[in-house]
Amino acid sequence: MRLKHWITGLALAAVSVVPALAQGGGKFPDNMIRIVVPFAAGGGVDAAARLLARQLQTDLNVNVVVDNRTGGSGTIGGKSVQVAPADGYTLLFSAATHVLASHVLATPPYDPVTDFAPVARVGEAPLLIVIPPNAPQKNLREVVDAASKPGVSWNAAIPALGAPSHLATLLLAKQAKLNLSMTPYRGTAPAATDVAGGHVQLLVDSIISLQPMAKGGRVKPIAQTSAKRSSVAPEVPTAAESGYPGLVYVSWYGLWAPKGTPDERVQFLNRAVNKAVSELAKAGSFATIGVEPVTESVEQFRKYITADVAQSAELLKGAGFKPE
Repeated sequence: MRLKHWITGLALAAVSVVPALAQGGGKFPDNMIRIVVPFAAGGGVDAAARLLARQLQTDLNVNVVVDNRTGGSGTIGGKSVQVAPADGYTLLFSAATHVLASHVLATPPYDPVTDFAPVARVGEAPLLIVIPPNAPQKNLREVVDAASKPGVSWNAAIPALGAPSHLATLLLAKQAKLNLSMTPYRGTAPAATDVAGGHVQLLVDSIISLQPMAKGGRVKPIAQTSAKRSSVAPEVPTAAESGYPGLVYVSWYGLWAPKGTPDERVQFLNRAVNKAVSELAKAGSFATIGVEPVTESVEQFRKYITADVAQSAELLKGAGFKPE
């Protein structure tokens, strides 16, 4: 009788342990998530990434850290994610820069479209056109007139080749028929610092990263590239208001996992990111940095990437850009 009870008890224990082990093995996430930002701390991509990381940490109850790995027009950070284990614990947070690596670099270290798994598009933001604070020009029309004078050479700072800032600068040059010299930098912060010091004459980049310097008087904002004025900088006119209706361009931000990450984890992360974005939007956190929230499915994000790459590649080709 005792043997029977012992066998029955053992069997029940085994039954109870199996589901527990299965649940433990299937739980995700149960460890720290690392979000790699391939640009310097303090820039627009970094600001948006840190907001998202904090919200995900709250929602998922695991540590979510931001790891800035700069250089190579974003590919150094991108490469660190590409070669990371495809388990959903290492993610890339970047801008449109990421998907254009094959079009702006002569020898890209990976294919940005096929070597990564799209997770979610997070938001988009208008770009701000700024000049040195002591520059005499007061609006975009005056900048174009000054930069068009014979014998004058204006230099534009480019935070990363292929970034929205780069493409918007090309679009500005095309719309205004300007011959701008372009100097690449390792992120927004050093580029903006050189504009503030008058070492370069022009910078077009996300309103997220440039508005604090603009409000502080360190750079002079002259136009924004959205179709309507952003609530973050309502005093700054749009490029269309300044006489350039074709100069409409936005920066966008997204999250990627290494290729081969299990689809169920990619889908889980997509839902978690969409929830976090909705909460940040509701709290007004994104609005304070000028980001319009975006919530999309994985498939919608994949289609958006395809369309964006086609449009941007056409712009680069039209400008005669050669990969470097």
